[in-house]
Amino acid sequence: MEETTGYGLNLCLQMLSNAEFLRFKSLYKEVQEQFKLKPMIPWTTIEKSSRKDMETLLHTHYPGLAWAFAARLFDCINRQDLFRMTEKLMRGKQRPYREIMKTIFNYIWTKENNIYLKSSDFKVSIKRQYSALKEVFDDQLKPVTLVVLGESGIGKSTFLRRAMLDWASGDLWNNRFHYVFFFSLISLNNTTELSLAQLLLSKLSESSEALDDVLSNPRRILFILEGFDYLNFDLELQTDLCSDWKKSMPTQIVLRSLLQKVMLPESSLILELGPQSEPKIYPLLRYPRKIILGGLLDSAIRLYCLLFFEVNEGVQVFNYIAANEPLFCICKNPHLCWVVCSTIKWKCARREEAILPFDTDSALYASFILSSFRSKYDKCLPKENRARLKTLCTLAVEGMWKRVFVFNSEDLRRNGICESELTVWLQMNFLNTRGDCFVFYSPTLQWYFGALFYFLREGKEKHNPIIGSLPQLLSESYAHSETQLFMPGMFVLGIATENVAAMLNPHFGLIPSKAMRQEIFKCFRSLSQGEGREKLILLRLFDGLLENQDERFETQVLDLFEEMTVHIGSHNELSTATIYLPKSKKLKKLHMHIEHRIFSDVYKPEDSDLEDFIQGKIRVNNEWREICSIFQNLKVLDLDSCNFNETAIQNLCLSISDPKMPLNAFKLESMSCSFMTNFGDGALFPTLLRLPHLKSLNLYGTRLSSDVVGKMCSVLLTCPTCRVEELLLGKCDISSEDCGVIATSLTKCKVKHLSLVENPLKNKGVMLLCQILKHPNCVLETLMLSHCCLTFIACGHLYEALLCNKFLSLLDLGSNFLEDAGVNILCEALKKPVCTLQELWLTGCSLTSACCERISAVLSCQKNLKTLKLGNNNIQDTGVQQLCKALRNPECKLQCLGLDMCEFTTSSCADLAMALTKCQTLTSLNLDWMTFDPDGLELLCEALNHKGCTLKVLGLDKSAFSKESQMLLAAVQKKTKLNILHYPWIKEERKKRGVCLVWNSKN
Repeated sequence: MEETTGYGLNLCLQMLSNAEFLRFKSLYKEVQEQFKLKPMIPWTTIEKSSRKDMETLLHTHYPGLAWAFAARLFDCINRQDLFRMTEKLMRGKQRPYREIMKTIFNYIWTKENNIYLKSSDFKVSIKRQYSALKEVFDDQLKPVTLVVLGESGIGKSTFLRRAMLDWASGDLWNNRFHYVFFFSLISLNNTTELSLAQLLLSKLSESSEALDDVLSNPRRILFILEGFDYLNFDLELQTDLCSDWKKSMPTQIVLRSLLQKVMLPESSLILELGPQSEPKIYPLLRYPRKIILGGLLDSAIRLYCLLFFEVNEGVQVFNYIAANEPLFCICKNPHLCWVVCSTIKWKCARREEAILPFDTDSALYASFILSSFRSKYDKCLPKENRARLKTLCTLAVEGMWKRVFVFNSEDLRRNGICESELTVWLQMNFLNTRGDCFVFYSPTLQWYFGALFYFLREGKEKHNPIIGSLPQLLSESYAHSETQLFMPGMFVLGIATENVAAMLNPHFGLIPSKAMRQEIFKCFRSLSQGEGREKLILLRLFDGLLENQDERFETQVLDLFEEMTVHIGSHNELSTATIYLPKSKKLKKLHMHIEHRIFSDVYKPEDSDLEDFIQGKIRVNNEWREICSIFQNLKVLDLDSCNFNETAIQNLCLSISDPKMPLNAFKLESMSCSFMTNFGDGALFPTLLRLPHLKSLNLYGTRLSSDVVGKMCSVLLTCPTCRVEELLLGKCDISSEDCGVIATSLTKCKVKHLSLVENPLKNKGVMLLCQILKHPNCVLETLMLSHCCLTFIACGHLYEALLCNKFLSLLDLGSNFLEDAGVNILCEALKKPVCTLQELWLTGCSLTSACCERISAVLSCQKNLKTLKLGNNNIQDTGVQQLCKALRNPECKLQCLGLDMCEFTTSSCADLAMALTKCQTLTSLNLDWMTFDPDGLELLCEALNHKGCTLKVLGLDKSAFSKESQMLLAAVQKKTKLNILHYPWIKEERKKRGVCLVWNSKN
């Protein structure tokens, strides 16, 4: 657990060089005599002690005087900065909490952030966000949850540390918060259990305030939490939350209880969320406000350079950076600006030309690491440097797989990092102190070292089981939802280039870039051929290829995919997709989701400057046009849950109405625009429906006005090149009148499959449809009408249509209030030899056993009917007995029967068992959500094992039965090769109805 005392005496000792620490210890006896302290600590103990040991010895032997004693020693070795800090901190127990935080965060700001900007200049660079930070917490004392968003390294933590320092200095929220608690969640990764009280006491331990007094007014408390990207436990898990701040619980429960306002609901929160944690944490929050950080302004980059270097040198460096637009864009990220300036400084110190590789982050980090290394070990052999580098890489990769970001001295020792080298790594800013522990200067740097590990390993080395293999790393990075391993997975592709290898080889020995590219390609080929290959997280793969920038390798990898699923949630992701989707020459099927923010026309001052917003819209439109240009080569295009504006719709229309392209050049066969928030005025139909290869159009969940429906039907009626056979219009807010317009178009078009599910058609709409079904030119074969507000009256209209229509083979009337009266009318039509219907879906139609005699009569005489779905009706045992009697009739040709959720009992098992052994055509039976006593299940299993049973699919939830029953079912499966499935027909039903799920990343 991170403690305020972590920034105490041990931190001061860690800031000493090895030579200074030796002198600190050698002066111990002299200063001890001046203080007249007893007992003396033996010199042999002092000589062998580490920095942490020294702190423990001083506090143990000289309680109450350790601070003063250490301060005198710092003065003796001429470390006045540490002397002054110690003087302040040793008075901590007599000082208020706010003053202690001021000391600590002033130190953090000046020593750890490497921001190189004066406070006033820094605030100018974030003027808009800083104003929002003030305004969001007004004086009305209402609890607020504020989220600070931005890319990795953009300065979110620096922004919040500055806010913490300004509060402690009395310059921010002066009348709003009495206490602000800043927690870096990285420090909690190894803490499995705690209470909020313990967490707060770790901050209050050196102050004069009592915890009960602090919590007496939660409205005056603000929690600042950073590091969600690096948590090694899941806050998404549905757990029992707790309001007791004194109770010790698993760490994730304490954090989630705080986030979701169960614990201390009147307090306020500021959360720092990065690209990995935002989609996970943001949905958990109640009415969050947000601030988006966009990086350093141009003027701030110039100031940064002037303060990092001497003025004249700083001007030259800035001019060099400003002359290279890609490098200038990189430097908008404060962390990367520090990397750039540090690298240039090392190069200048060796009188080298300060030219940096800025085409990829991987090359930039390689240059940074190399320049830092050469500042100390330039004259050492490559073999020696490789060994040194490998210790850091092993520490990094071990922590990466264990999700550890804070390391103790034992971690360093185990991985071969001695104290002398530790001092060097601290000086180079590869590592940084965190109390008596250590962290990499940034998690990104740890990920880079972790990725580099895979290039330094040798075949003869003993494998560490903690560290995953390269295929495991790539799988976790690109095929699973794991986000922490994405960066190292991306860096692996970036390091596997000839450019990076050429930089590193002379100083660290062979970096096998070519062999690694071959190994990486094999991994991607394996992933692309696995189950759900189109679900590979393609934007991550695109980012990896962007780091590699090897055209031949790009082509090899992209040619693996004929199907892709791409989720675009940011402007950067749109830009990346614009680069790689046009390069995917083998692509035939594209599933794409674009979030609302991409095409939003609403300007929000807290998110960006107006000029940046306008330029961003122009860039987005250009990039979207570029992506649209590839649609002509696709066979399947799904724009699911996309949020378009009018301009985006226009560009989409233009992409499929290019006058330079003949119609036959467009290969599109299927298009889905489900849950589209703005379908426009229907202008898409004249361009889309004329494509000669287009057979399927799905608009499920997209609201269509009457005018838009009219335009669509007009094209269906008049366009000679329209070949659409499948029209899926579920949940489109289509009325009875609209249904009449659609029905009219069926006499002219080639539509064979029509879904109007989840629309308020009512009986009038079905009446209009039935008039057309009787028309000789209507070729409709499948009609889906579930959830359409129908009653038994609709069945009267359908009666005549079923007798007249010669093509209709499937009718879905599920989830309508038809009752027994409606089904009895249908049965009268079904009994007629002229009725050609093969499938009838009546799931959830308020039926009882009273209609089953009529249905049984149909099954006994009608050979055309092959599928009957009666699930979710009150059939009961009497109804099942009637149906089983029909199944035993040799004239019954039924193949598929649905009896799921039909309110019958184990008493029906004997009838079902006999039917299974007698009916020679039944191949699929759905008994899902039904449970039977062991005796009844045994009867069914005996029938399933019978040689006369033809069943191939059984719908049943095995998990609802006892272990003994599950074993019995497993034995039947093994012997008969029967598929026993929960929800056995759900995919088929959704596909035919055109039902799409609202997009989420796990779809």
